[in-house]
Amino acid sequence: MIRRLNHAVLYVRDAVASARFYTEVLGFQVVAQMGDQAVFLRADGSDNDHDLGLFSVGARPAPAHAIGLYHLAWQVHTLEELVALRATLLEAGSLVGESDHGVSKSLYAKDPDGIEFEVMWAVPREDWPSAPFTGRLDLAGALARWPGLDTADQ
Repeated sequence: MIRRLNHAVLYVRDAVASARFYTEVLGFQVVAQMGDQAVFLRADGSDNDHDLGLFSVGARPAPAHAIGLYHLAWQVHTLEELVALRATLLEAGSLVGESDHGVSKSLYAKDPDGIEFEVMWAVPREDWPSAPFTGRLDLAGALARWPGLDTADQ
């Protein structure tokens, strides 16, 4: 049976430029590179060979809302990390939304190719709501309730 997602691979216009975004904005580390055609990255603390592969395909634009990947979700350990990444994403001009999903606190952003991704913190299971919902993200309120709580391994 499937245990978890091991890695994702994206076709991008420029693998090197995209790798720069993922390292400088999200803190990934380059673990291998094949010239300007492919870059493999690992998230901090990951035990995977790589978590994200980027392959250059040139400037073939895809239509908005085409069949295919909608977004990837990257999980952080603490709300403090989510707050810090929010500031980094704002500074990079890539933050496009944020939501409280009851089971997670989520930020949404786009990479240089417009590929959407989510950065999320998992709410402790015992605090999950009884019914699903999506609401306005209140990071200050969440920080007051769960300061320093690491939920990445739940």
